[in-house]
Amino acid sequence: MAIVFTGIVEALGTVVAIDRGAESPSDQAEASSSNKERNTPDFIRLTVDAPGVTDTLSKGDSLAVNGVCLTDAGHEGTAVIMDVMGETLDRTTLGDIHPGDQVNLERAVQPSQRLGGHIVQGHVDGTARLLSRDPHDKWEVFRFSLPSNLARYVVEKGSIAVSGTSLTVSAVAPPDTPDPWFEVSLIPTTMRDTILGSLAVDAPVNIEVDIVAKYIERNANVSGYLHAVTDPTAQQSK
Repeated sequence: MAIVFTGIVEALGTVVAIDRGAESPSDQAEASSSNKERNTPDFIRLTVDAPGVTDTLSKGDSLAVNGVCLTDAGHEGTAVIMDVMGETLDRTTLGDIHPGDQVNLERAVQPSQRLGGHIVQGHVDGTARLLSRDPHDKWEVFRFSLPSNLARYVVEKGSIAVSGTSLTVSAVAPPDTPDPWFEVSLIPTTMRDTILGSLAVDAPVNIEVDIVAKYIERNANVSGYLHAVTDPTAQQSK
């Protein structure tokens, strides 16, 4: 079974230490040009105090940290050590994390478990920023920016993972909007049990769009191509 998560945050962890001088497992990886340009390290060793998830966690198991799938490289008590490569630091908010920061945590789902949220792979598609918070009586509406290349995968009433939290999209920007955005409505439980409740305007978050939307797009593209190359009528019209 492939490693998947559900986007149902199990616990809040706290970053204990970040070893930016640690060597990668190969001890020979060179920093990428992208990391050099952004002044981000090519490799870090991240230690997170993760009470509530280490009781069934073993070395080599997967753990989603703010929606990023990482591997338990070893843990002692409730402290989990994870290695983070430069590409991950460059493409996600983990590149800007600091000791003392809280993080969303979720263990990989087991085959016997219910899928409480939606299928989340832990493969972050991009980052976004919180544009506004609109409080209501019993809930709060959060508006996030959305990278233009991901806008086509986000639909009203669809699913999206924000820093590892499975959420339902309540509104999206019109198709002709130059700067895409989407909104989610958060209940008190979500704001209390995840890092989302403590986000300030302009805070960065990790975004993972629904993988089903990607498969549908891919299937449509492949089907269209196969039709074009196998249909004699299509060939003659060229």
